[in-house]
Amino acid sequence: MSLPVLTQRFRSLWQPRRGLAIAEASVIGLVAALSAVFLKVGSGWLGTWRVHSASILPAWLALPLVGMSFGFLAGWLVQRFAPEASGSGIPQVKATLANVPMTLSWRVAAVKLISAIIALGSGITLGRQGPTVHVGAGLAAGMSRWVPTSPDHRRQMIAAGAGAGLAAAFNAPIAGVLFIVEELLQDLSGITLGTAIIASFIGGVISRLLGGGSLDLNLHLTQSLSQFSIPEIPFFLLLGVLAGLLGALFHQGLIFSIKIYRRLHVSLPLRVALAGFISGCVVAMLPASFRDNTGLREFVITGDSNALLAAIAFVAQFLLTLVAFGSGAPGGLFAPSLILGSCLGHIIGVFESQLVGGGSPATYALAGMGGFFSAVSKVPITAIVIVFEMTTDFNLVLPLMIVSVASYLVAEKVVPGSLYEKLLQLNGITLAANVSVEGILTTITAKDVMQQRVETLDVDMTMDEAIQAFSRSHHRGFPVVEEGKLVGIVTQTDLLKIRDRNSPNDTAIREIMTPSPMTVTPKHNLRNVLYLLDRYQVSRLPVVEGRKLIGIITRADIIRAEADHLNCDNATMGPQPEPSYVVYQTRAPSIGRGRLLVTVANPETAGTLLQMAAAIARDRHYEIECVQVILVSRHSSPSETQVRTANSRRLLRQAEVLARKWQIPLHTQIRVAHDVAQAILETIDERHIDLILMGWKGNTSTPGRIFGTVVDTIIRQATCDVVLVKLGNSQESIVKEKDSALSNQHSFNSWLVPMAGGPNARMAIKLLPALVTLGTDPQIRLTRVFKPSELAPDMTVLEQAIRHLIRRRKLSSTVVASPVKADSVSQGVINLVKTEGYDVVVLGASREGLLQQAIQGNIPEAIASGVESTVILVRGAINN
Repeated sequence: MSLPVLTQRFRSLWQPRRGLAIAEASVIGLVAALSAVFLKVGSGWLGTWRVHSASILPAWLALPLVGMSFGFLAGWLVQRFAPEASGSGIPQVKATLANVPMTLSWRVAAVKLISAIIALGSGITLGRQGPTVHVGAGLAAGMSRWVPTSPDHRRQMIAAGAGAGLAAAFNAPIAGVLFIVEELLQDLSGITLGTAIIASFIGGVISRLLGGGSLDLNLHLTQSLSQFSIPEIPFFLLLGVLAGLLGALFHQGLIFSIKIYRRLHVSLPLRVALAGFISGCVVAMLPASFRDNTGLREFVITGDSNALLAAIAFVAQFLLTLVAFGSGAPGGLFAPSLILGSCLGHIIGVFESQLVGGGSPATYALAGMGGFFSAVSKVPITAIVIVFEMTTDFNLVLPLMIVSVASYLVAEKVVPGSLYEKLLQLNGITLAANVSVEGILTTITAKDVMQQRVETLDVDMTMDEAIQAFSRSHHRGFPVVEEGKLVGIVTQTDLLKIRDRNSPNDTAIREIMTPSPMTVTPKHNLRNVLYLLDRYQVSRLPVVEGRKLIGIITRADIIRAEADHLNCDNATMGPQPEPSYVVYQTRAPSIGRGRLLVTVANPETAGTLLQMAAAIARDRHYEIECVQVILVSRHSSPSETQVRTANSRRLLRQAEVLARKWQIPLHTQIRVAHDVAQAILETIDERHIDLILMGWKGNTSTPGRIFGTVVDTIIRQATCDVVLVKLGNSQESIVKEKDSALSNQHSFNSWLVPMAGGPNARMAIKLLPALVTLGTDPQIRLTRVFKPSELAPDMTVLEQAIRHLIRRRKLSSTVVASPVKADSVSQGVINLVKTEGYDVVVLGASREGLLQQAIQGNIPEAIASGVESTVILVRGAINN
């Protein structure tokens, strides 16, 4: 069996299957458990060493020094190798599961694991549970890249990895499943729930077997101390209310701490080092029991402390956690929340025992753990189950439920919303913005948006025939068929490779095509299609039934479907561009055969553009529509924003003076808009424009754009004729005030028109008689660039162009036609302009030019950048 066939069969397995999901979830649970145990053991060993160093050296010296050095090292690792590994990690996982583009991989998991061990070993008051969730999700994301899967399957595996990490950290597999359902994925489908259960239970069991205990609680002692009676319910309600209020304050404090650190404008290593130093200084002044977070937690829960010590522990943990978390250190909030809850519960328990008697501070401490956790993380069910699974004490169930639910309701009332989503919003990520697009991607299939009319190439065609097919089309790739069945795909990249090999032009397509291409079926939804396009870095996917080609789908088709959906639903994904608004306009009699739109923005070039527009308008008996666009912020409405139009009106009035002198009807308008291209397109549609004339800089620094953001959009979307003008650098525009009108002095005497025979080249010939009237004694040269390997260049195109120009009675210019020999079109034209000194170069962007552009570079941009003359680029109307 051939390798392409094996590849095709392997790729056909990308659709997720239940057996594959179960196997992958099992491996994810095992790996997540091993990472959780390693994190616990590693941070515990470093923490023990830190505490021991404080007994050898003075605590005021050892603890700040260790905290600062380890904190700097942890921050440096994160900043240098994986900036996504900072913080708790749960917001990053939540964003990834909401389809926000965010890196989640083995690299992130490894950096998170190592940096969290170092950061927690430094003594900062953060927990390892959040990083364990992040590491589990990162490992699952890396594993899901091994086998091609759908986005839904990958999200399910990432959620399973996160749940397994939580289960392994707490030895609480049920809590791991509930955390996925309640906070992360909020999905109860069969495969999601099944993989979450498998991964979480395997993670919890493996972690327990390898000694990765949850919080090292003395279970027998806590069970013997815990007790509950009905009269205590008011005190548990009080505990819930206090936990909710303080949890809300803690919530706000975390946000405030992050903002304070950002105002310092220092790097992540310095922020974490500062947090470690402050934590070391404060802990050095507190009792020795405060140097071990785990020991402090058990010390409070078992009732060995008094209310004063618990209050000191609460205040210290509260403030130090704010200091540590705001720095961006790799650590979580689960453990600090549990410690704070246990301290608060112990205080209420002591208060109850002093007031009534009979209560157990341990019960209040454990219930407080769940309550404070619920108030901070807003996951009351997970909070109840975590504490219950850690203690396995049924006496705690009712107190836990009372405190956790009460604290959640109070916290949600005081500070509504998820803490993790607010942390994402600080980084400019709003999860709600993805809901509308998510719906369209999952509900619409490839059949709904695919192009049913597909241009194909036969497998027996030659490379020369393929090049001709590309020259007649705007496509960058063609499916290759044999007897109606898809056998491969050929792209411009394939042609480039063959050109580099100097292969003969009669090479068969079957020798250069990519066999067995990735395909989709009509039933695949757009999210799966988009995933495959991104995974295999292709721009199109054939749609097949069996092996029969029935359509093709591209990224543009998906983007168009999304845009149509958003426009129909009026979705608000951030500030959206509103329609432009006309704040000023003048109208002339509508007596022309058509309408020419000229855009004016720069007063120094406006005169020349208007002269060109007038020349074309006189020749075609057109009216002129003159528009200027004023941009405003997308956060304000164009119809409600105040703008100054004095300078714009002055320029338009000068254009009106010229129009009266030329006896051409001229309409003017000023539009306020969010986007220049959108405003121009709206003008073209509203005013029924036949031709647009606009300036062009001749090059662009915008990634992915050929001509520039605005011009590129106009070329792609404007349905009318388009004429772009790049004024020459050596032809300095002179703007004069004469009779309140604009006049420009330019040299337009020698014209060079390279031709390749395309439809846009013919349009350029039709424009020449009007444009050459700008010169005093215009000379026109038509040329065709041919390669040195060609013995006799084809002059048919040039001869036809001359006959067309001669038939124009008003054309009195001298017209000559001669070919030029060069290796490339752009270089031939540039050399000709430099040697002969032509004033103007007119380019028609023919289909053949587009093929050459793909192989040899952007011809118009290359010529415009390589010459100092004026360059005019012409593109004909798009037939809808």
